[in-house]
Amino acid sequence: MNQVYLLIGGNLGDRTAHLAQARALIGRSIGPIRKASALYETAAWGLVHQPDFYNQALEVSTALQPEPLMQMILTIEADMGRIRNERYGPRVIDIDILLYNDLICTSPRVTLPHPRMQERRFVLAPLNEIAPELQHPVLHQTIRQLLDTVSDDSAVKKI
Repeated sequence: MNQVYLLIGGNLGDRTAHLAQARALIGRSIGPIRKASALYETAAWGLVHQPDFYNQALEVSTALQPEPLMQMILTIEADMGRIRNERYGPRVIDIDILLYNDLICTSPRVTLPHPRMQERRFVLAPLNEIAPELQHPVLHQTIRQLLDTVSDDSAVKKI
């Protein structure tokens, strides 16, 4: 089994219910959730004039390889009503692959580790809760170290 870290989030509708639905679909379609952070309310990043997000980090065991994993994530998002109108825009659900074992990979569909995770407090704070000593395979720093030095000062609060 592969150890995968995902970030789920959304800022439309009943955010708590949408994250619960995403966790259930991930558990059924991708693999068992081994750890889950608390929910975090986070300021929008990139396109800032929109509602705040709820985000949560998950550790998941999966037999899926990266490309089929990405396809399953896209299917879950579509089944939940995700519409991709604008980059960084509002959304019911967003599921990102942050880390997949210690794999470093760039393909047309998947880049691992997530190329901007180290720049985003809303990613690092929940991930630090469940895997503070996990090492980024490219930067060779722990999640705790990345969170301690991230320049992003956007609001992130545990719910």
